[in-house]
Amino acid sequence: MKSLCRGDEMLKFEKLYQEGHEEIVFFSDPSCNLKVIIAIHNTILGPALGGTRMWPYKDEEEALKDVLRLSKGMTYKAAVAGLNLGGGKAVIIGDPVEDKSEALFRSYGRYLESLNGRYITAEDVNITVEDIEHIFTETSNVCGVAKIHGGSGNPSPFTALGVYRGIQASCLKTFGDRSVKGKVFALQGAGSVGCHLGKLLSDNGAKVFFCDINEENVSRFQEIVAGAERVSIDEIYDVQCDVYSPCALGATVNDDTIDRLKCKIVAGCANNQLAEPRHGDILREKEILYAPDYLINAGGLMNVSIEFEGWSEDKATRMVDTIFDTTLEIFKKSDKDGIPVYKATDLLAEQRIQSIRNIKGRYLGRLAHRFPGRRKIV
Repeated sequence: MKSLCRGDEMLKFEKLYQEGHEEIVFFSDPSCNLKVIIAIHNTILGPALGGTRMWPYKDEEEALKDVLRLSKGMTYKAAVAGLNLGGGKAVIIGDPVEDKSEALFRSYGRYLESLNGRYITAEDVNITVEDIEHIFTETSNVCGVAKIHGGSGNPSPFTALGVYRGIQASCLKTFGDRSVKGKVFALQGAGSVGCHLGKLLSDNGAKVFFCDINEENVSRFQEIVAGAERVSIDEIYDVQCDVYSPCALGATVNDDTIDRLKCKIVAGCANNQLAEPRHGDILREKEILYAPDYLINAGGLMNVSIEFEGWSEDKATRMVDTIFDTTLEIFKKSDKDGIPVYKATDLLAEQRIQSIRNIKGRYLGRLAHRFPGRRKIV
């Protein structure tokens, strides 16, 4: 493996201390070309839960940077959602088309088992329920397993529903009406979650412009989302719209794009939408309402978390629907304290973590997790 350094930059304990990470784990298995990095950010509230994504990162440094950002975001997401879970994330370095195999995911599952339950994984970018089933063969420390085995299946519909509720709250705050009817959306990314969100928007009367680099995603989106119009990857930032909705990879609100946005609201499914926190300040100065990603896209996490107590669709839907009220509460706190919405959301999460830190320590993975109703693959 390459050295994780470039020039004067390298992974140091000081950086981990600064960002609050507890553990970074590298696993490799040459027999199946497995290269995975797991980042456990914080386990004060409970075991770290976060999805695994598979992506053809250009090098280990890029993958490490991504997993560090994503795992920290999961800590905040679980905290603000009121879940008794910590934050973690995993990235598999590889081409999801060429490099997937049963052996790769089963090997990964065996490594997960060695972490003694401190990290529990689920679906993320380019990971399917079938992939999760292979992982589940080797470890129970995985959520989002198929419904036939007592799991919750694909969390994408619930992630999309949560984002939709956050969009409704944003519309109520901005336009005085929660309805999306007649609103114009620039939706960046037509993957699984983006497709579900696009359908919710279209079915409720919104006009959707979209883009994606994957032609299969484009075709599926156009079949499912009535009246959707495709624009180029670059043109999506210039669409005259009510809501810009990032639903692919993160950091799309950055120095190069922020002045091009022609919207009143930024609200989408992607993680880490702001390239830097200061971009949240800039959005506020421009009077563009930002619904923080980890606040409104927590529906998928809420859904899989219910597997700890026995999953049901009704229970998951009722929990995800609470995102509407939580989003409005955050907007009120932002207005009352005179701070950007992203800071108000961070403060809520940090206050909850600190309050629990005062009465307990980190989750050490000593007890087996209970997943009522789940049936192990044999």
